[in-house]
Amino acid sequence: MLTHRCIALLQMGKAPKKRNLADKVRKTKASTEIKNNPFEVKINRKKFDILGRKTKHDVGLPGVSRSKAINKRKETLLKEYKQKNKSSKFIDRRFGEYDTKMAPEDKILQRFAMERQRVHDKKDVYNLNEEEELTHYGQSLAEMEKFNDIVNSDDESEEKGLLSAELTASHFGGGGGLLTKKTSGNQQEEEGSQRAKSRQELIEELIQKSKQEKRERQVQKEEAQELTEKLDQDWKNIQALMVKKTPKTEQANKQEEKPKLDEYDMMVRELGFEMKAQPSEKMKTPEELAREEREKLQKLEADRLRRMLGGEAGDSAQTQSHMSADDLNDGFILDKADKKTLAYQVTDEQEDSSGEEEDGHSDLDSEQESEDEEGKQENKETGAKPKKSLSKEEMKAQQEAAKAELPYTFTAPETFSDLKDLLHGHTPDNQRLIVARTQKCNHPSLGVGNKLKLQKLFGFLLEYIGELATRSPPELTAIDKLIPELYALCQMFPEAACKSLQSVLIDAGHSMEEILEVKGHAGFPALDMLIYLKVTALLFPTSDFRHPVTTPALLYISQALTRCPVRSLQDVTSGLVLCCLAVEYVSFSKRFVPELINFLAGTLHLAVKDKTSLGRSLVPPFRPSGKHSDLLVLSDSESCKGWSKKNLPLSESISSHLIAPTSHRKLTCLSACLDLVKRCCLLYKDLTSFPHIFQPIKTLLSKHLSEVHNEILEAISSAPVTHSPLVFERKKPIPLKLLTPKIVEVLDYGKKHGSTREEREKERLKHKYKKEFKGALREIRKDSRFLAREKLNEIMSSDAERKRKVKELLGSLATQEGEWKALKRKKKK
Repeated sequence: MLTHRCIALLQMGKAPKKRNLADKVRKTKASTEIKNNPFEVKINRKKFDILGRKTKHDVGLPGVSRSKAINKRKETLLKEYKQKNKSSKFIDRRFGEYDTKMAPEDKILQRFAMERQRVHDKKDVYNLNEEEELTHYGQSLAEMEKFNDIVNSDDESEEKGLLSAELTASHFGGGGGLLTKKTSGNQQEEEGSQRAKSRQELIEELIQKSKQEKRERQVQKEEAQELTEKLDQDWKNIQALMVKKTPKTEQANKQEEKPKLDEYDMMVRELGFEMKAQPSEKMKTPEELAREEREKLQKLEADRLRRMLGGEAGDSAQTQSHMSADDLNDGFILDKADKKTLAYQVTDEQEDSSGEEEDGHSDLDSEQESEDEEGKQENKETGAKPKKSLSKEEMKAQQEAAKAELPYTFTAPETFSDLKDLLHGHTPDNQRLIVARTQKCNHPSLGVGNKLKLQKLFGFLLEYIGELATRSPPELTAIDKLIPELYALCQMFPEAACKSLQSVLIDAGHSMEEILEVKGHAGFPALDMLIYLKVTALLFPTSDFRHPVTTPALLYISQALTRCPVRSLQDVTSGLVLCCLAVEYVSFSKRFVPELINFLAGTLHLAVKDKTSLGRSLVPPFRPSGKHSDLLVLSDSESCKGWSKKNLPLSESISSHLIAPTSHRKLTCLSACLDLVKRCCLLYKDLTSFPHIFQPIKTLLSKHLSEVHNEILEAISSAPVTHSPLVFERKKPIPLKLLTPKIVEVLDYGKKHGSTREEREKERLKHKYKKEFKGALREIRKDSRFLAREKLNEIMSSDAERKRKVKELLGSLATQEGEWKALKRKKKK
């Protein structure tokens, strides 16, 4: 034990060795005392007093101000430092503890007086007047509380608390009291008979008595009932004499005198008889509707497969029984389908006339046709007839018809080739039905992976539409039928649709840039790209200020109208199609597209032979002269004969072979250009770029084009000009900066002159701020040094105390060791 203790103390003694520097500082520090030498007293005298000015003229000794500051820091800063990081404080709240003016004896006396007063106040809370004596019924309450009057139980009467014999006999069936009755009558009978009644006799007597009382009550009740009936009979006899009958004429007059109901009362009664609102059926969620559609398609597919295998079409359908007009429907059952729902057959013409957002419910035509045929065979006026078995020829025809039918359920294609194989060999209507049924069978709410499948289907369908446009001839009818299904998928997955079309536009833009870098010129977009631009306008809003799909599409159109040169009528047709798309894009936002106006103006220039009279230069992609500058110039007026106005077909934008005469095709292009100019005039009412262009070609225009030409001129002339042409703003030229030095006259060195009052006030505040800032920094440094000295003093004092304790422990250990050694030597001796 001694060894371990020595090791611990030696380890504790190592700490003071690290404090050698602090010990040296402590040893070298010498305390100095300020001597009160009268010759060292400094007196700051003031010449005169100024009202409101703080005086700084004090009398002090050298170092006195420093000692005052140190004492002030000890009272404030040192206390805060010692109380730092302490969660609780002990505050002595005894009276006069912090009052230095009171003597200790006065504090003790005052505390004793306050303690006696507090105890006295507690006792006097419920204390009444001691001079008055409280009594109750003439007895003192103080004496009553002593309980001197003790009641002796022997003084009470013996009969107190006992029950009567009759009560005991009636409720408890006898006992000792029944044998010793104390009534006078019973005593006389007992004395006469000189014997006591037994328990059985008493019980029988009690039973007879209760039966007698019951008979008496019954007799009284019967008598009361007879009296009541007699009284009622007498009352009926005299009641007729008291009632006075009124004649019938007076009753009729009283009925006629009843007031008529006003409108308000009639309305209240009508509202009371109105039919109450009946609750409607619960609206189904999109998930429930999708589930019902898939189940319906699955049932139809199962019926088709059964007919293919030779089963009858009506096996699964419930037979319809005949109902006469007199049938009361007595035996109706809730679970039975009593009535057949109404249905109508959708024809091909109705399907073609449906809009873009068509739901595609015509895929149930085969089901409705089969139901109609069954209804014709089964439901007759005379009643339902039994079904006839089909012959082999009819069965074979039914199987062939079922095989020729389009399936009702499809799996979503995984690749683009799967979609092509799925739609190959089908008509445009059937292709639309296949895509619609694929969506219904693979709705996102019906499976986990259906959402990704339909998102892929949108990309495949978009690629398939582009392939249909590149075929020769292009299958525009099939594209028109598939666009509604593409719109439905876009509404279901807008983000996936946005990414797909963005990738198409990015690829088209990059390909155009590459061709321009290599060849210097690029051709107009092909028909598939034109259809993609049209689909973009149908699927996404074009009136947004900035849209992730329509904005790049409009930029692509502008780039094509500017950088693709016009070298043939096919290019003119493609450019006009792009102009139609641009007008469609800006029809709601009315955004000005200069590329559109430039292309229309250049197209009209192509119809003017003498371009020198126009007085306006052309902008690319058009050229004022050259091989392709007269593409729309008409040779003579006879070439316009036999031409009629019609829409510009899309097929002409890709066909190099001219089916119609060249002059008729030129007139068709001019007609489309003038229609676009008219639309632009209505869209941009301040448009003034075309009037001087129309006059040279007016004589060559046909009757239909002349009418459009006059309407455009009237629209332009009647529109007020609200915008002036853009010109540079006239400004005074800005001179160059001169590096001439500024000469300021300085009268008094060290003083600034020429400044305003505000500047002088600002400088004064800056100087005062700097002075106060420096003073605050100085005080903070002094506080830091003071705290550092206090921390050093604490460390030094703790180290000294630790060193002292270690020395004491080491000394005691040395003494114990010496005594132990001495004891050991004695034992050896």
